Amino acid sequence: QVQLVESGGGLVQAGGSLRLSCAASGRAFTNKAMGWFRQAPGKERDFVGGIAWNGHSTYYVDSVKGRFTISRDHAKNTVYLQMNSLKPEDTGVYYCAAASTPWGLGSRKTDFGSWGQGTQVTVSS
Repeated sequence: QVQLVESGGGLVQAGGSLRLSCAASGRAFTNKAMGWFRQAPGKERDFVGGIAWNGHSTYYVDSVKGRFTISRDHAKNTVYLQMNSLKPEDTGVYYCAAASTPWGLGSRKTDFGSWGQGTQVTVSS
């Protein structure tokens, strides 16, 4: 499995920005699609967006399109989630995840086999 550690969360005012990082180690990372999920208090963990193994494709849920950008740096074994124009409804614990199998894309929790511990993002109004 891939070991994942998120960082970069915090408290930000509405309209502000944060960049989350997800550092990967362990088994093959460079051939795995990566995803970001978030979990608001009392709610399910929901898919936010993902990036293909080679970084050539990204995909997002409608609520974050145009505001969030996912990128990856294979030299640093790191995936990023740049979040701009943050809204209070973006509040939650953000998790990065590595796909269970090489090469493919996915957006379901079951598509991902390795998870980080999460980082809290709080957006105040």
